Amino acid sequence: MRYREMANSPPLLGGSSLLSLSLAAVLLAVLGVRIASAAGGEQPLAKIAIHDAVFALHENASVRAHPLVLGLEGEDTEWVVVDFESPAPAEDDWIAVFSPANFNSSTCPPIDPRQHAPFICSAPIKYKFANESSSDYTKTGNASLEFQLINQRADFSFALFSGGLSNPKLVAVSNIINFANPKAPLYPRLSQGKSWDEMTVTWTSGYNIDEVTPFVEWGVKGETQTRSPAGTLTFQQNSMCGPPARTVGWRDPGFIHTSFLKDLWPNAEYTYRLGQRLANNSYVWSKAYSFKSSPYPGQDSLQRVVIFGDMGKAERDGSNEYNNYQPGSLNTTDQLIKDLDNVDIVFHIGDITYANGYISQWDQFTSMIEPIASTVPYMIASGNHERDAPGTGSFYDTNDSGGECGVLAETMFYVPAENRAKFW
Repeated sequence: MRYREMANSPPLLGGSSLLSLSLAAVLLAVLGVRIASAAGGEQPLAKIAIHDAVFALHENASVRAHPLVLGLEGEDTEWVVVDFESPAPAEDDWIAVFSPANFNSSTCPPIDPRQHAPFICSAPIKYKFANESSSDYTKTGNASLEFQLINQRADFSFALFSGGLSNPKLVAVSNIINFANPKAPLYPRLSQGKSWDEMTVTWTSGYNIDEVTPFVEWGVKGETQTRSPAGTLTFQQNSMCGPPARTVGWRDPGFIHTSFLKDLWPNAEYTYRLGQRLANNSYVWSKAYSFKSSPYPGQDSLQRVVIFGDMGKAERDGSNEYNNYQPGSLNTTDQLIKDLDNVDIVFHIGDITYANGYISQWDQFTSMIEPIASTVPYMIASGNHERDAPGTGSFYDTNDSGGECGVLAETMFYVPAENRAKFW
C-alpha cells in the first residue's frame, strides 16, 4: 500500500501494524505484520519465467504424487506427498504445482502466428525447490516433498524443472490427482449488509447457475432454519486489464455466490450452511458455520473491531520461498483465530492478498482466512495492489495490481456500497 502523502509524517506504531480496537476506545492488541521485503519481492510466482520454459523431458526422470483422491471425507485441505527422481540433479531444480493439471500449449490463447508460441502459458499455483527436504538430493537425485493443497475446483499435477526459475526446463510430469468433489461450496466470507440487521454470505464454488440453485440455510441456533437464495457472479480472462492477470497469472475463478440474510434479531447467535440444489433435486452442502448478529443501533454495547492492512498471504507448507515472503500473514491470521471470541468485526483496509495478477492466490487467501471470515464480518477496502492498473482510472497509474484492476477484490468479497467499483 502506498503512503506518499504521509512521507513526512512520523511512523504510526512503528510502521505496518494490526490494531485491535474497541469502540469504547480501548486498545486491545498490536500485532506486527511483516511486509514483503525488497529482497523477497511482492509476488514470488512472478519470479518464474514460465513463458520461456522449454521441454527437456528425460525418460529416467519421474514424479509421483499421492494420494490420488483428496477430500474423501469432505476435507477442503489435504497434504500430498510428491516423490521425484532426476538423473542430473542440480541445486536449482524445483517442483511446480499446476492446477488445472493440463498446462501444455493446448491451453494457450491464440497469438499472432508470426510469433513463437510458448510451450507453457500458465504459471504454477505454488512451488518448492527440490532440495528443500533433502540436502543429499544433488548426490542421489531422489527426494520427496510435501505440499498442502486446497480445493480449487480443478485437478492437480506436479512438474520437475531444471534451470532454476529464470530458465525453466521441464524434465518430468506427475500423475494427476483431484479432490473428490472439486466443485464443492467453500470458503464463506461474511460481510455486514447495508442495514444493521442484515448479514451477507459470499462463497466460491465450481457450480454455475445452469447447474445448481445456490442458497444459504440459516436461522437462530437451535430453532427452525430458513433458506435465502444467492446471486452468482464470475468474470473472464478478458475482464483483466493487463498482465500477468490476463496472461500467465490467469486461472478460472469459479463462481462467486452471495446471499443476503435479513431481519436478524440483535445479539443473536445464528447457524448457517451453504447449499447447492442440483437439477435432480439432490443437494451439495458445506459444513455448518455460525455468527453473532449486530446489536441494535444505539444499544449500550462493547464492539471489538480489528483493523489492519498490507497483510498478504503465505503458504503453510513452506511453498513459494516462505521465509522470504510475508510469513507474518500466517502469524496475524493465527493470532486472530486464537482471539476470535474477542472480535466482532474485521476491517482489512487494502493490499489484501498481494496476488498481483496471479488469480490462484485469491483462493489461497480465502482459504487462509476462512476461520475468521466465516465467523465475523470481514470487510475489505481496495489498495493499490487490488486496483491500480495503467489507463483504468486508478489513483496511481501503475500496474501494482498486476492487471487485476479491482475486479478480483470487488467480486470475491461483498461490500455494502452503491458503487462496488469504487467501494473505498
